Amino acid sequence: MKTTALTETHIALGAKMVPFAGYNMPVSYEGVNAEHETVRNGVGVFDVSHMGEFLIEGPKALELVQKVTSNDASKLTVGKAQYSCMPNETGGIVDDLIVYRVKDETYLLVVNASNIEKDWEHISKYNTAIGTEMRNISDDYSLLAIQGPKAVEAMQSLSSHDLSAIKFYNFVVGDFAGIDHVIISATGYTGSGGFEIYCKNSEVQQVWDKVFEAGAAYGIRPIGLAARDTLRLEMGYCLYGNDIDDTTSPFEAGLGWITKFTKDFVNSEALEDEKRRTPDRKLVGFELDEKGIPRQGYAIVDGQGKKVGEVTSGTMSPSMGKGIGLGYVPTVFSEVGSKIHVQIRKNRVPATVVKPPFYKTS
Repeated sequence: MKTTALTETHIALGAKMVPFAGYNMPVSYEGVNAEHETVRNGVGVFDVSHMGEFLIEGPKALELVQKVTSNDASKLTVGKAQYSCMPNETGGIVDDLIVYRVKDETYLLVVNASNIEKDWEHISKYNTAIGTEMRNISDDYSLLAIQGPKAVEAMQSLSSHDLSAIKFYNFVVGDFAGIDHVIISATGYTGSGGFEIYCKNSEVQQVWDKVFEAGAAYGIRPIGLAARDTLRLEMGYCLYGNDIDDTTSPFEAGLGWITKFTKDFVNSEALEDEKRRTPDRKLVGFELDEKGIPRQGYAIVDGQGKKVGEVTSGTMSPSMGKGIGLGYVPTVFSEVGSKIHVQIRKNRVPATVVKPPFYKTS
């Protein structure tokens, strides 16, 4: 099992460590509800160094990025990032990712930890005809997510850049925590604002220590993967392997907004044809009308108890105090306000289809 450069630090802090995507990762420190609340109301730090990073470089870098991703990367200028996905050849999704334009001819692709090898092989396959430079730097770089409404104020002393001026899905390459050439990106997976910091493994301990020094007056805390999951689910963000995978199309998953037919990309012709039709099923958000906690794999049933779908992600929302989830249902059940049921053990718990995000930020 792999470790991040901060694994011993997490253990020393008393983190509960679990295997995740081939890594030994901190799932919680003081409990998911407390950590969730810290990020929603203050500032918390996640070590997400298990994520993968690929550099695509050279005169044909954009050509390759355009070929393998669904969004239109030609719209990116240096300093901007873009959420996208990589379609496969059969209508599903290889992975979802963030594309950064670092220089005129350099793109950084940030992919999910569990898919690093698969993604690399997929992109390499299409690069055979294009022939641009690819570098897998996943094992050399660390990634910290500093998230929460107090993140900008708490971290400003660590950089000469005006952090409040970095707009959502924009980034700068500059000084942070005494290290030069760090990527400071106004991105995250929580819906509470903040930054993601990319630095070398050899630098991350210094960054971590200085982040906690700077954030001490703001009640900063380390946050584990369990709270990361409840935070992203309250926002309705997809998790690869749960809500999207090799069998789910971008249109079923509600990702049509990152699927642009202004260019040619993998399986674009078939996906454009699919766009013209109503999909048989859709990924929906739902809230339980009664007490209960929906879990991944629970059946979604109609009023007569017939299975019509399955929960892909579910939890008890710490911010809202009710059961929430995502799941695929036939399109007839996908309209907001539709009534469905979740089979929780022997109980058929009524639920209402809602439009995510479940948690509305002020």
